[in-house]
Amino acid sequence: MSTQPLALVTGAAHRLGKAFVLALARNGYAILLHYRSAELKASKTATEIRTLGVPVFLSQADLTDPKKIISLFALVDKIPHPLKVLVNSAAAMPIGDPRNLPVRDWDSALNLNLRAPFLCSQEAVKRMTDGGLIINVSDVGAQKTWSRYPSYSVSKAGLEALTKILARSFAPSVRVNAIAPGLVLQSDLVSPEEWDRLVSRLPLKRPGTEEEIASALEFLLKNEYVTGQTLVIDGGYSLLG
Repeated sequence: MSTQPLALVTGAAHRLGKAFVLALARNGYAILLHYRSAELKASKTATEIRTLGVPVFLSQADLTDPKKIISLFALVDKIPHPLKVLVNSAAAMPIGDPRNLPVRDWDSALNLNLRAPFLCSQEAVKRMTDGGLIINVSDVGAQKTWSRYPSYSVSKAGLEALTKILARSFAPSVRVNAIAPGLVLQSDLVSPEEWDRLVSRLPLKRPGTEEEIASALEFLLKNEYVTGQTLVIDGGYSLLG
């Protein structure tokens, strides 16, 4: 078994998940890069990680299936690096009206955004026998009433509550925190005009960068006296009514 620590990041092929794995690789962690369907992007991200001189392993899994989570952590057991960091980044964001949102869209968000981090954390803490860090990726929307994204908003609010519960339960050996980004990467669900309107309302008048969100992860890696907290990195979005 190598002494180099392992970090598992779910949903790490692209967007913020990619920023997290690159930050962890720069900090010397071997990487287990999880993806669901973005195989080509996952492969490209793995290539970038290898240029940093750290080992990288890939795993495809549908985390809405609890059996696939068990299989993912069976792979962790085969990797010759001790698991020290879990970043629960994989998420789904169904759009819909609360009056007629289909059950499948409710379940898809809750199963991936809330149940999967819970099950992954259960498996991770079993393996973090010498301490570790779990980070749940929330959203500023957890504290907003986004009626177009009911299941997403509820799942992220639940994730922040779960963060506190796990932090208390897993202490003192494993710390659990959350990062809640604001407007960082434009989604396909938002038009350019709507994106510009949202950004213009921010007190800081600009979207965040992937590097700024990743720096919150690096802070949590280094400051070992923080647990049960949600770091909101949103350019002042949460200050708006």
